[in-house]
Amino acid sequence: MYPAWLALLCAACAASLASAANPAQIVNPAIDMEGYLRFAKAAASERETHRVSEEEFIRMSREPGTIVLDARSRQKYDELHVRGATSLAFPDITVASLKEIVPKKATRILIYCNNNFSNAPGAFPEKLPPASLNLSTYIALYTYGYRDVYELGPYVDIAASRLEFESSCAHRPCDRTPAEIDREERALRARIAEELRGR
Repeated sequence: MYPAWLALLCAACAASLASAANPAQIVNPAIDMEGYLRFAKAAASERETHRVSEEEFIRMSREPGTIVLDARSRQKYDELHVRGATSLAFPDITVASLKEIVPKKATRILIYCNNNFSNAPGAFPEKLPPASLNLSTYIALYTYGYRDVYELGPYVDIAASRLEFESSCAHRPCDRTPAEIDREERALRARIAEELRGR
């Protein structure tokens, strides 16, 4: 009896391990790698004719109805961004957020990323070239149905750039994340409350 029970247990464990080792059996309808690759290939083909010079980027950005979109983190955007750019961090790109910021899919969108600017490692820390945010952002916008998207093409020394930049950090230091600032403010309020109770 004992050997039969042990054999059954071993068989169940082996079956469980086999199914865990076969990722094809893991189903998630909310993630579609084949669809992503299909859109990425189509976007890559279109992107080649949608990369613009710094001069073209500036000219296009001044035309009515054009949105300059910054998909970097809010912290990096606050630290320094192209003047007039709208912040929509890449992880926050959804149907709803795009509909709010760019309601018409025919709107011209200009994008740039960390890998467009040299000599500004604080605000524009470089990513590996194949992981450049411009690539991810372009593919995402294409996937969501936006086709009038143009990418700043060149790699520009920020000190020599003709683009204008601005910071959103007048109200707080930019070297700390919003979460760090929030923690510090809560700690300060708690310390003040404790001191008041001790009086």
